[in-house]
Amino acid sequence: MTARRIARIAHPGGVHHATVDADGYALIDNPFAHRLRHTGIVVPAHQARLLAPVTPRTVVGMAHNTGSADRRLPPQGFLKPATTVTGPGASIPLPAGIGRVDAEAELAVVIGRSATRLTTADAADHILGVTVANDVTARDLQQSDPLWFAAKGFDGWTPLGPWIATGLDTADLAVGLRVDGIELAPAGTADLARSVIECLIYVTSVLTLHPGDVVLTGAPGGTGAITAGSTVTATIAGVGELHNPVAAADDQREVA
Repeated sequence: MTARRIARIAHPGGVHHATVDADGYALIDNPFAHRLRHTGIVVPAHQARLLAPVTPRTVVGMAHNTGSADRRLPPQGFLKPATTVTGPGASIPLPAGIGRVDAEAELAVVIGRSATRLTTADAADHILGVTVANDVTARDLQQSDPLWFAAKGFDGWTPLGPWIATGLDTADLAVGLRVDGIELAPAGTADLARSVIECLIYVTSVLTLHPGDVVLTGAPGGTGAITAGSTVTATIAGVGELHNPVAAADDQREVA
């Protein structure tokens, strides 16, 4: 697959997907088409605001996939509501009284075409590309909420962006996280217990994924506590940086 960066932007003409070019954002008709077709319209960068690069119907996270020791455990997934998805620059809202909340930088896989019962032979063909994810998690609630419904399900708790990178080898990409400028322990996708392909094989053995759906593959590096007023930056080499401020849930936030 040709290496591209596919963004979703808000601009004076509406909301569209676009490829990221030197001159700005070149609008495209359908990011999931076999061949991307540009409309001929280029939006200058200063007229565009990056949104979450996709609006998935289904968001799946991988549990205990953060290191080699997790290989001893069976694969397990969890669902995050679509309402958790937000974009670059949007505030992560923190409800009061829920205890410690952590940011987790992860590689997110964006599905390009309907996928069910994938195998090692065909899984890669169903990937549109990858983006950066922040799997925001309430640690205290995790202990009392074994299904992680509240621990990971609040609105705005899955920032994605800044765009989708296509054509990358996901086997060994560096993953980083900064909270208020402090860099936490770095790692990479090579440190995950299961590879991107293994994650997709497992998830699609249970459910069908559709174009635009997202699979979070686990946080291989350090995670960091966040509070209202924090700024979080999740990074993946070859993809980009995802910046989000953190605010009390009753504060106004920009919806992506």
